[in-house]
Amino acid sequence: MKVGLDRFCDDAVLRADLGGRRVALLGHPASVTADLTHALDALSSLGVNLTSAFGPQHGLRGDKQDNMVESPDFVDPIHGIPIFSLYGEVRRPTEVMMDSFDVLLVDLQDLGCRIYTFITTLRYVLEAAAKHGKAVWVLDRPNPAGRPVEGLRLRDGWESFVGAGPMPMRHGLTLGELGGWFIKTLNLNLEYRVIEMEGWAPDAGPGFGWPLGERAWVNPSPNAPNLSMARAYAGTVMVEGATLSEGRGTTRPLEVFGAPDINAAQVIAEMTRAAPQWLAGCHSRACWFEPTFHKHVGRLCQGIQIHVEGPCYDHEAFRPWRVQALAFKAIRTLYPDYELWRDFPYEYEIGKLAIDVINGGPLLREWVDDPDAAASDLDALTLPDEESWREERQAFLMY
Repeated sequence: MKVGLDRFCDDAVLRADLGGRRVALLGHPASVTADLTHALDALSSLGVNLTSAFGPQHGLRGDKQDNMVESPDFVDPIHGIPIFSLYGEVRRPTEVMMDSFDVLLVDLQDLGCRIYTFITTLRYVLEAAAKHGKAVWVLDRPNPAGRPVEGLRLRDGWESFVGAGPMPMRHGLTLGELGGWFIKTLNLNLEYRVIEMEGWAPDAGPGFGWPLGERAWVNPSPNAPNLSMARAYAGTVMVEGATLSEGRGTTRPLEVFGAPDINAAQVIAEMTRAAPQWLAGCHSRACWFEPTFHKHVGRLCQGIQIHVEGPCYDHEAFRPWRVQALAFKAIRTLYPDYELWRDFPYEYEIGKLAIDVINGGPLLREWVDDPDAAASDLDALTLPDEESWREERQAFLMY
């Protein structure tokens, strides 16, 4: 298969309308061609008039390890163009930044999850482009989590940098498709193009969204090291709002979670008792780990690794958001007084619990903390959201 960048580089017709226009790139370390040439270098070698570039969270170079670590602007040492940070002093591009180009090429590898901030950055640049009369072209890439939909939709008033709009946690769209949805729902007027992929088959195994064996995986952010993480992320990202470790500081970030003061085997047993149907499609294994940084640094943790490869993996059956919700519920059941929720200004949101910001509202947390709430109660809240999203997104599917 070919991603949008490769098609753009191979076909001069796709680039023809850039003639005489100043071009910027919004990218990160995974913005590479099939032979792993970075988009900046590939576009420059084709004679594209690159006048600036932009980096999202973690930076164009992907050097910022943790969340809420800002990147500065700098001048690219090879191409001599300004590199503007959209996760530094600003989250939305300024007028000066917008004045540096006519066409913005967006080449970002996404993970298919609402909370992954690259899609919020896409929304912000689309809004700025509409305001300033600029064009946005998305060089499309696979959604490695594929087409399944899962999770509560973001509630009104809960928009944030990790909540760009009323979609569920696992949205099942590519970045190019999401751009079309943003333009329609926000009523934006701008020149928007998607350089589509060729041969993307999101329903085909074994990759189910990621072309296993055809393309190398390059981390789009420092703690996104492989396809397994991308599959689990729509659930494990919620651990960022909990006192548990999400595996940062280990070699399997956002595939494992745990803490020094839980019994992982008991947690798995309680999960299996409470909602075995939610554990389909994966294998949850008790494990031990000691983070080298971040939460519980230097402390031996009991934890759970969510395995989503090999014979245990069933792409359609696996529901990562429910798996993680069930783990929270099991911990609350086993340890009713456990200080589970982390209280800090997550992504600079003041006065809201991080778990609620992550979920786009308090419903998930309230379900976990209610001793009388069962799996069926969360399903009753969530299934209508998932079905309405499947219907709404249908108009924007391009593959």
